[in-house]
Amino acid sequence: MSARVKRFLANAGLAVIALAISFAFAEITVRFLYKEDTVLFPRNNTDYQYGRYTIRGVRANAEYWHTSADGSWKFVTNSKGLRNTRDFTYAKPAGTIRVLSLGDSQTQGLEVRQEFTYSAVMERMLIRQTKGAEVINAGVSGFSNAEELVFLENEGIRYDPDVVVLGFFANDFEDNFIAGLFGLDAQNKLVEEKYEHLPGVRIQKVIYRIPGVEWLGENSYFYSLLFNKVWNYFKEKFGTAAVQQAAKGAPAASVEGAFEYAVPTSETLSPRQIALAWALIDRMHRFCAERGIRFIVVDIPVFIERYRYRSSLPPALIEKFAAAHIEFVPSDTLLQNYDGVAEIHVAHGTHHISEFTHTLIGAEIGRRILARR
Repeated sequence: MSARVKRFLANAGLAVIALAISFAFAEITVRFLYKEDTVLFPRNNTDYQYGRYTIRGVRANAEYWHTSADGSWKFVTNSKGLRNTRDFTYAKPAGTIRVLSLGDSQTQGLEVRQEFTYSAVMERMLIRQTKGAEVINAGVSGFSNAEELVFLENEGIRYDPDVVVLGFFANDFEDNFIAGLFGLDAQNKLVEEKYEHLPGVRIQKVIYRIPGVEWLGENSYFYSLLFNKVWNYFKEKFGTAAVQQAAKGAPAASVEGAFEYAVPTSETLSPRQIALAWALIDRMHRFCAERGIRFIVVDIPVFIERYRYRSSLPPALIEKFAAAHIEFVPSDTLLQNYDGVAEIHVAHGTHHISEFTHTLIGAEIGRRILARR
């Protein structure tokens, strides 16, 4: 080995050692200063083809952890990338009540143990009083009503559900425009605009090929702090552009690379945002009604401060639900006696609904399904 090669290897070794020491120092510093405010929430997203559409979902047969100041939560996905510990055949078993839960991270159950999502609670309640029941948790973090509609019409219907439950959260109003899959014509009728929405998926597929990145996502506060800051920067940049273009009447599909919002960024809604959300939900409702499927919308409460919440549904949307005879569960029906008393949302982290709230939602929907039977 030549002297030049030896020097190169020695310098490279020193560089690696220096980098490792710097990373370790940064990790210790972040843990000391920002541990309570940093979340280790790896996304693990990939692309799925549903009919003409290509949209995101969680990687199939995955097992990973989320961690924040409130605790750690294990995620297990089945062969379809859904947060279920088992697979479901498309053909429904005889005598089985099957429920399909659609929604975003609130439905998927971020910051909640897998067995305490409202889908899991609902399934236990139904099984206790019926011959058989299956509740499929098809919630995907960041999903909009547009993606939920795509999933329902192209994949969810293949499971032959008796009931479809839509978990509606306030950020859906913005996310529907950011997705850009559907828009509105001059008469506020739903129109197809594009057939692909993969926010952040391509970069995730690249970085997860790098050895050790998955481990860092679940264990390193320094890595997670950097990743979350970059992610939040781009989601704000692209998301704001998408909403602004939609407000001007330009197609949201012209904005590429939009990222999802984990929380609603504004309490002010435009008539166009409400109109698009309504058009998407109305199409889901009609799709289910034409096939004899019961359709229920759940109002997922929004975090205000610890022990306090507000509804995700504005009066204008509630009026449309009532006029169309869409069954929905208002958050006040479930939570008004607990406002200011119980932990409606997780205290730290990203303030998703708590296991307490999941339990109330699952039990209420289960009660309604059993009452009709």
